[in-house]
Amino acid sequence: MISPLVGEMSASPTEGGRCERRNNVTLDKNPLHRYCLSVIFPAAKADPMSTDFTSPTPRPGILDIAAYVPGKEHAPGVAKVYKLSSNETPLGPSPKAIEAFQKAAAKLEIYPDGQAIELREAIASVYGLNTANLMCGNGSDELLGLLCHVYLAPGDEAIITEHGFLVYKIQIMGAGATPVTVPENDCQVTVDAILAAVTPKTKMVFLANPGNPTGTYVPVDEVRRLQAGLPKNVILVLDAAYAEYVRRNDYEAGLELVSSNQNVVMTRTFSKIHGLAALRVGWMYAPLAIIDALNRVRGPFNMNAPAIAAGSAAIRDQAFMATALEHNSLWLGKLTDAFSSLGLRVTPSVTNFVLIHFPDTDGKRAPEADEFLTRRGFILRAVRGYGLPNALRMTIGSAEANEGVIAALTEFMGRA
Repeated sequence: MISPLVGEMSASPTEGGRCERRNNVTLDKNPLHRYCLSVIFPAAKADPMSTDFTSPTPRPGILDIAAYVPGKEHAPGVAKVYKLSSNETPLGPSPKAIEAFQKAAAKLEIYPDGQAIELREAIASVYGLNTANLMCGNGSDELLGLLCHVYLAPGDEAIITEHGFLVYKIQIMGAGATPVTVPENDCQVTVDAILAAVTPKTKMVFLANPGNPTGTYVPVDEVRRLQAGLPKNVILVLDAAYAEYVRRNDYEAGLELVSSNQNVVMTRTFSKIHGLAALRVGWMYAPLAIIDALNRVRGPFNMNAPAIAAGSAAIRDQAFMATALEHNSLWLGKLTDAFSSLGLRVTPSVTNFVLIHFPDTDGKRAPEADEFLTRRGFILRAVRGYGLPNALRMTIGSAEANEGVIAALTEFMGRA
């Protein structure tokens, strides 16, 4: 019979030689015992010697995941560095958020509110939502991971788009499910491509709207068409991390779709326009049934107290957000025009970054431009991992940083 010691089989003289010792592990030859072992250790394929029991082994598929690589931060040997690789706001957080953070820091010995009530109430008051439909997390990444953990299983599929946020694929595979990638049309998501990829195995669809690293968006009518075309058991995840920057009449972040459907969720972040990237603050608006399911596995204190306090103050400071938006809108147009005048193609963006495409010419491609800019202290984001090997993504930075990149690329392109 199977011993209480995992990986060992008990031998008995009465079993007629069905057990033997090999490398200090008892190998049971009894077919029933071997079947039980195959259930407990599926990777062993009914043979305990086919798996190394001397060290922990990740679940199948985990080591196939390419770990997320954030944008670089350093330029060795450069006195002043402008980090424009992570879509952080150049204005920093609201002074009111900093004040709230500092006040909360005086009580670090106290556990945070496990329900983040203060933050949920602040979000609800700004957007006119029911607090019961809100969940806050350690960045929206945590919430995306919870969705996959709760609603995906081996054999399931989840649809992502060609240049979609890399975290989607990581979380899907981490849950043991299969990511299905659909093509984009010149960095633009097409609803028809997503719907064509839906199968009985599909359980989730991820749509970054606006997209990262493309900066493009899907109009609300198309998002509605997408939702209407999905089976009711398929969750549509609207990742609206950059929603605050969008100024288009035909764009909606997803609040109305969530309110009127049981299979739509929307995630948001405080890392961008609110300037709280270091605190990892995200939130989700979702149907009550989904909130209830996720709360059953969510960590009891998944957010820290200073993050809750700072987030609550930040989202209420609409005047500061308006200032950040004004700066972004001004420089989004200026940078697009400047780079286009140099002969570079810029994907039309509605976010706080621009995607710059370089010529397929020796010495003028994106890797050479990246090296050229880094030597001058300007760090942009290489996006080869997103299927865009000849492009760089640039965060809209301070006036000094933006003007510096324009000057550097003018020199790089031989227009100086």
